[in-house]
Amino acid sequence: MRTGLVLSGLILVFLSSSSAEAQVTIDASKITCEQFVHSKVSNPRTFAAWLSGFYSGKRDKTILNPEAFEADLSRLEAFCYNEKNFNIPVMQAIEQETRPAR
Repeated sequence: MRTGLVLSGLILVFLSSSSAEAQVTIDASKITCEQFVHSKVSNPRTFAAWLSGFYSGKRDKTILNPEAFEADLSRLEAFCYNEKNFNIPVMQAIEQETRPAR
C-alpha cells in the first residue's frame, strides 16, 4: 500500500513537471540573417528545412530535391553571412535572392 502511494506521488510529480515547461513560438518572418547564421533562434539547417517546406507548400510542390536544397542553403548562407545583410529578415532574403533577374 505504501509503495503504491509513493509510486503515485512520483508519477504526479513527473507529470506536473513536464507541463511546467514554457511553450516557445517563433515568428519565422522576423528571423534576421544574423540570427540565422549565428544559430540564435534555432539550428540553421532545421530552419532552412522548415523554410523549404513552407515555400514548397506555397508552390504546391511535393517533390524533394536534396541537391537543390543544399544549393539553396549555400546561397542563403552566403547572402546572410555578409554583414551588410544581417538585419534583413531571412524570408525577405529568400525572396530577393530567388527573384528572376530583369
